[in-house]
Amino acid sequence: MRFFLMIIITMLTAVSIDAHSSKADIISLKISGHLISAEVAHTPLFRSRGLMYRKELGVNAGMLFVFPEPGYHSMWMKDTYIPLSVAFINERGTILNIADMQAQTRTAHTSSGMAKYALEMNMRWFSARKIKAGMQVLGLEKAPAAK
Repeated sequence: MRFFLMIIITMLTAVSIDAHSSKADIISLKISGHLISAEVAHTPLFRSRGLMYRKELGVNAGMLFVFPEPGYHSMWMKDTYIPLSVAFINERGTILNIADMQAQTRTAHTSSGMAKYALEMNMRWFSARKIKAGMQVLGLEKAPAAK
C-alpha cells in the first residue's frame, strides 16, 4: 500500500511541476508608444498551440512567437476562435508586414522577409493605432531564446 501511495505522490508532484512549466512567460513590448503585454511562445509546444481554443484576448494583450532561426514563417488560424492580426518582425525589431487573419481558417499568412518573431494581437489592433511595416518593436531583447 505504501508503494502505491508513493507512486501517486510522485505522479502528482510531476503533474504539478509540468503544469507550472506549461505557463508562458509574459513580457512588455512597445510599438509607437503603445504598451503590449505579450505571452511568449518560444518552444515548439507553445508555438504549435499559439492562441488556439481561446475565447478572448485582452485589449493590449497578444502572443509573441519566437522562432529558432529567421525565415519566411507562416501563421494560420486552425482552431483559433478569435480573429487576429499578425505582425512579422525581423531580428532588429522592424515590422516586415502585418496580416489580418480570420478565425478558424487554414489560410497561410507568410512573412514578407526573414522574420525572427511574429506578434499576434486582436484583429485591427495595429491598424487602429496606425502601426505599419517599418516601425520598431521595443522590448524584444526580454524574450527568451527559441528552443
